[in-house]
Amino acid sequence: MAVVGCAHPTPYQPLGSRSEGSGGYSDERVAQGHYRVAFRGNSLTSRETVEAYLLYRAAELMVSEGYDWFVVIDREVEHTVTREVRRDPLYRPWFGPAYSTWQPYWRYYLRGQGWVVWDPYHADPFWADRVDERRVEQFESSAEIRAGRGVAPAGNGQVFVARDVLEEIGPRVVRPSHG
Repeated sequence: MAVVGCAHPTPYQPLGSRSEGSGGYSDERVAQGHYRVAFRGNSLTSRETVEAYLLYRAAELMVSEGYDWFVVIDREVEHTVTREVRRDPLYRPWFGPAYSTWQPYWRYYLRGQGWVVWDPYHADPFWADRVDERRVEQFESSAEIRAGRGVAPAGNGQVFVARDVLEEIGPRVVRPSHG
């Protein structure tokens, strides 16, 4: 499972990179001066980081393409929540897996419910729940942007000066560690 192997949030890297963590940025030119940019984080990457890296990538792309500013035409954030339920990997009965049909169990009486049977693989939560359960959240943000040169138009909160974005967000961008 890729999520288990990740010990860090997704660093700022191209999507599909063979670096630490899954996820990263992608971009494509839709038309002259019109781009679609995205950033996908792993289960340890916050929404704030995903959106900041998307904005940073857009600014980086604009500078590399010779533009001064960009306007966000459309932006989406996809939030995926899944539940993982797995058997407790540390549960090892003393008699070993070769005797899987021979398992310890016992019965106990609960007022209002009657007799309840407990065994390690269908454990009643009253005694022990030998299941590891966790909620996994992942964020992916994408935006369509239009690029511009010269002085950025004023009065629109969706207009960003590319070099200003790089200067403000850049110091907090975490890049993959090599070695």
